[in-house]
Amino acid sequence: MNAAAPFAAPPGRTLIAGVGNIFLGDDGFGVEAVRRLGEHPLPEGVEVVDAGVRGIHLAYQMLDGYHTVLLVDATARGTEPGTLHLLDATDPAATRPRDTALDGHHMTPDAVLALLDTLSAGTGGRRPRRVMVLGCEPADLAEGIGLSRPVEAAVDEAVRMIRQLVGADPDVPAAIEEPTEEPAEDPAAEAADEPAPAVAGSHSTERNTTPC
Repeated sequence: MNAAAPFAAPPGRTLIAGVGNIFLGDDGFGVEAVRRLGEHPLPEGVEVVDAGVRGIHLAYQMLDGYHTVLLVDATARGTEPGTLHLLDATDPAATRPRDTALDGHHMTPDAVLALLDTLSAGTGGRRPRRVMVLGCEPADLAEGIGLSRPVEAAVDEAVRMIRQLVGADPDVPAAIEEPTEEPAEDPAAEAADEPAPAVAGSHSTERNTTPC
């Protein structure tokens, strides 16, 4: 999966799904994030679901005519616990591991997306035009209920990011816009005009093709 490029508030139906097992510590991050997200008003056409460990059901639901799907889950990428990563998972299955395990009781976003590829080919269902993953670096995935301190602290920031992405925060412009083709520019001139990257909280959208 790649770091997400900015895009405008989605024009069609949007599904936001919390993924994870609440009985495995920080793996419950996605479930807790969408629970808190449900306490806030969201634009029309945005649906929020607690998918939990029901990955097969989620893959079928993603074929139900959504323009954009955002999966929220704990994703280990080797960074500091509590770090948020916004990733673009729209690319075809060729960019994902071929040996992704399908487990009806616990499926990672990679497994859900691999199954989505199979289902869309076999049923003729329409894949979402854009698939994103908002992941949080876990600290503890041992058996037990409750998030670690750094992951718990990241939940509110994740909710803020999601609301910004779907255009629900009136004080912050929507951060999602459809990628557009632009004419090639002189690399030297482009580098000279490029502003220094801004740092806002503990989250990351750097280019990285490491699977979740």
